[in-house]
Amino acid sequence: MISKNKLKSYIELARIDKPIGIYLLLWPAILGLLLAGTIDEIKIINLLIVIIGSILVRSCGCVINDISDYKIDKLVSRTVGRPLATGALSLSEAWVFFLFLGLMSISLLLLTNPLTIKMGIFFAIFIIVYPLTKRFFKAPQFFLGVTFGSGSLISYSLVTSSLTLSIIILYLGLIAWIISFDTYYALEDIEDDRNLGVNSTAILWGDSAIKIARLLHLLFYVSILVIAIMNSFSYYFFLVFIALFLIFMYQNKLTDDEKFLEAFKANNWVGMLAVIGFTLEIIILN
Repeated sequence: MISKNKLKSYIELARIDKPIGIYLLLWPAILGLLLAGTIDEIKIINLLIVIIGSILVRSCGCVINDISDYKIDKLVSRTVGRPLATGALSLSEAWVFFLFLGLMSISLLLLTNPLTIKMGIFFAIFIIVYPLTKRFFKAPQFFLGVTFGSGSLISYSLVTSSLTLSIIILYLGLIAWIISFDTYYALEDIEDDRNLGVNSTAILWGDSAIKIARLLHLLFYVSILVIAIMNSFSYYFFLVFIALFLIFMYQNKLTDDEKFLEAFKANNWVGMLAVIGFTLEIIILN
């Protein structure tokens, strides 16, 4: 029987108590699923697979990240309280937990079709490798963008195997968006990362980091707008687009005030609004 303290440590290790990461993984996946809904019917089981899968995959990513970084986490004020850094959980316990989450993810994947299974396994490798990229790749946010954004492709494949220009544009736009908001996240830890020799786009781009992050964010908006035009979305969608732009302006104010963590979290509303817009269009189109 697991004690309450131990259970709390496992929850913290998987970041279940901090669901922002789940949301930022879930919104791209739901956008991909909704886009597939312009081609074929979306079944409730597919939506449930996307939601549960996002929780499991994000949890796997957090656990393997902390296993990789537990020595570094001990030296960073924001992460010093993590279970592996404090010793609340051992490395062996973390590995067992990771394997359990991995088996749960594979079991869920087996409920899908052969194409989704292949894609899921392919991108699972990216999830495992990502924590290491911070040590040898100057811009690990690009790798994260490819990995997190893949949820759109995987969820899309649940409904259809037809590759369209719309899903390609969405995926590229999502990569730009993810790089953007994770750059803000990296700006929060930039001094610690410099001292520890950890790479990030915040360090790589230096004084231009905020400017580039804003540009990438706008590229995501452009991709959404192009998809709306290509799929003949109604004029109501442009109300959603205006709301998205207002969030962009709010995020700019936060970054001007160097409130980078808040700017990062504001992207939850970006994803949510985009999903609401797509959902309304699927209802209208069908």
